[in-house]
Amino acid sequence: MKYLAVVAGLLISNFSYAGSIGAGSIGISHTANAIIVIALYLIFCGWVIWRYKKRTAKTLLDKNRVNSDTNMRDENSILVAYASQTGNAEQLAQKTADSLNAAGLAVEIHLLSVIDAKMLHSFTRALFVVSTTGEGDAPDNASDFLRKGMHQDTNLAHLNYAILALGDASYTYFCGFGHTLDAWLQHTHATPLFDIVEVDRNNDGALRHWQYQLSVLAKDTEMADWKTPDYQQWKLTDRTLLNKGSVGAPVYHLRFSTQKHGTRWQAGDIAEVGPRNSSKSVNMFLNYLGVDGSVQIESGGMTFYEGLLDKLLPHDEIGFKGLADLDADAILSTLNILPHREYSIASIPQDGGLELVVRQTHYADGRLGIGSGWLTEYAAMDSDIALRIRENTAFHPPLNDIPLILIGNGTGIAGLRAHLKMRVASGRGDNWLIFGERNAEHDFYFKDELSTWRDQGVLTRLETAFSRDQAERIYVQDVLKSVAPDIVKWVEIGAAIYVCGSASGMAPAVHNELLEILGEATLSTLTASGRYRRDVY
Repeated sequence: MKYLAVVAGLLISNFSYAGSIGAGSIGISHTANAIIVIALYLIFCGWVIWRYKKRTAKTLLDKNRVNSDTNMRDENSILVAYASQTGNAEQLAQKTADSLNAAGLAVEIHLLSVIDAKMLHSFTRALFVVSTTGEGDAPDNASDFLRKGMHQDTNLAHLNYAILALGDASYTYFCGFGHTLDAWLQHTHATPLFDIVEVDRNNDGALRHWQYQLSVLAKDTEMADWKTPDYQQWKLTDRTLLNKGSVGAPVYHLRFSTQKHGTRWQAGDIAEVGPRNSSKSVNMFLNYLGVDGSVQIESGGMTFYEGLLDKLLPHDEIGFKGLADLDADAILSTLNILPHREYSIASIPQDGGLELVVRQTHYADGRLGIGSGWLTEYAAMDSDIALRIRENTAFHPPLNDIPLILIGNGTGIAGLRAHLKMRVASGRGDNWLIFGERNAEHDFYFKDELSTWRDQGVLTRLETAFSRDQAERIYVQDVLKSVAPDIVKWVEIGAAIYVCGSASGMAPAVHNELLEILGEATLSTLTASGRYRRDVY
């Protein structure tokens, strides 16, 4: 407004000056005055337009985040594309970009309508956050991509992608546009990083699962949760080392119980665990700051020590910077809550308890991982564990009594075991397990149980790939190749394929092998009908 006042002042001054000119030159003065007024007006309009464009450009730059210069893109750059009808997908895309930015990754965020094949060819990883409107329709701002981009005959075999699909399960075609986009990307030979994440009306659990996958993608194990789960209290009742003597990290079989009656879950569901710090870590933190842990916290009715148990503690000088000048309450407000961890449930309710299979992980400095350290070492037996069951419909059992091919490696045996237990309990045969690990002597998890099921005929086939038991490394995908004709036969008689395990190595290799064995059309049909499902991490 002050600029408008300046222009008005100039105009008024100009008119005052014109009034002081003699009457003999009044015609000339009016003409000159008019020219000056018009010139000033045009200058003012030009300035307004320039300011608008500058603000718009800055907003666009903020939205497109970091490294929107194509010359700065490399194999580590990530594209985040969104299509939003009400703005929800746009907000979640921005949160996605912010989380990846905070993890140190180069990210570009763009509206889906401005993306074409050329842009997709310049990235190796792309994340799509898309909503569905009406009965399976794309948002209005995705129309250009639908009309142009998805009608181009392009090969995106270099691209790894993931989709966060927003929708409303009360509609017939739930997350319809997300599935349409997924089908098109697979048709272009792009490889899914993990299965499409469906969100029913902003479901917190599904959004946490998306964020968990972001942390895996970014290799950022400390990525803060957007929203902390509403945990229930469980007790750790058993902890057994499964791979004594293994060259790999220790793997534990854990069992939990709850006093809450009627707790149910299905094979394929996920346990969200709220980790805690070890007493050693908390005491090291207190000693570093020189603070008494027994100090009462004004806002929480607990001691400072207790308040630190679920906080993400710093472990270097940068993390501690500024904390020494704060009181206990301020420190707790500053520190993030430890992010949740997700584990495939390895049991069914009929077993009388919830079971997990957890491998210990380590930081570069030797510290145990946040979740695995808590569950496999720090938590005392019979201690309380913060845990929440998240329904994972994308990996639930087939609705019909059809043959089942289960493929996985490592701790992925957990999710596959739950499916086998469900099949055993319901008396369903025609089950085929293909499992891989390092050495048969040390890493054949649940060997006796699996052998019993095979002897009983419940487990029709059992193939294994122990990579280090021979000079030539053999993996799960190699076993698939060797039994390709049988895979085709099982699929032809209606079998479903379930994959559980590592997203970084096994899952894409298995996916590519299944493409070779079954062909794109068949694998797409299996995906659309729910006969090809994955729980990868």
